[in-house]
Amino acid sequence: MITRVEVRNNQGALLNLQLDDDTDSIHVLDIDGLGPVKATLVSSSFAQLPGEQLNSKRRETRNIKFQLGLNPDPAALESYESLRFQLYEFFMSETDVSLRFFTDGGLTVDILGTVETCDPTIFDQEPAMQVSIMCFNPDFFDPTPVHLTGDTTSGSTTTPIAYDGHIETGVIFTLNVDRTLTEFTLYHTLPSGEIRSMDFSGDLASGDVLTISTIRGSKSVTLVRSGISSSMLWAIPPQSTWMSLVRGVNQFRAYATGAAIPYTLDYTKKYGAL
Repeated sequence: MITRVEVRNNQGALLNLQLDDDTDSIHVLDIDGLGPVKATLVSSSFAQLPGEQLNSKRRETRNIKFQLGLNPDPAALESYESLRFQLYEFFMSETDVSLRFFTDGGLTVDILGTVETCDPTIFDQEPAMQVSIMCFNPDFFDPTPVHLTGDTTSGSTTTPIAYDGHIETGVIFTLNVDRTLTEFTLYHTLPSGEIRSMDFSGDLASGDVLTISTIRGSKSVTLVRSGISSSMLWAIPPQSTWMSLVRGVNQFRAYATGAAIPYTLDYTKKYGAL
């Protein structure tokens, strides 16, 4: 169960909405749009063959809708108008907002959105506010990224990564090179047992910092040498698979011959619904 929502506007101001207390001046009556979003499936048919073939699939944007009740406290010199104007600071149309949801199970997640509409019911007997927020990235995400450290290995030892998010997530692999190196391979074993690999082939020297991002939409391979940053995307062959953690226990191995080289692995948990 969701217990609290924090709304932060682009000026850094914070609005705290407590869901288990309807005595607050501004209280939540209902929230819609927290379940899995609609998927758009594109398919094509073939003559004389039954059914259709799936060509692509994509999850659409998320539309979160708040219904907020207003309960002004005369002792605090509040009025329906002052509460509406307070909400306008956060929910004026076109405003970018960050939403943070807290659950009684201990989960805390964020999502970013833009206010689409903010409709007050000014003349109702019990005035309220209807707010619609469009989240163009539909995933909720853990505000605290996971940071792991390890070393390359010339053997077969793997590192287990337990991932409890709903949505696949990419990683940022950073290799802190302390010796010459010309190639290495990242192995990722899925909970199903399927093994995926990504090869790197390029000249690296002591003091280099190589960063590989497998995050969808921002995949990159960046080398920092003597303070100068350059792309080494060409060092990843086309047949390599860009690593994405899936729900369950994933196994990771950074394989390189010779002495171990330290690395870090960072990722963000993503959730498709609350």
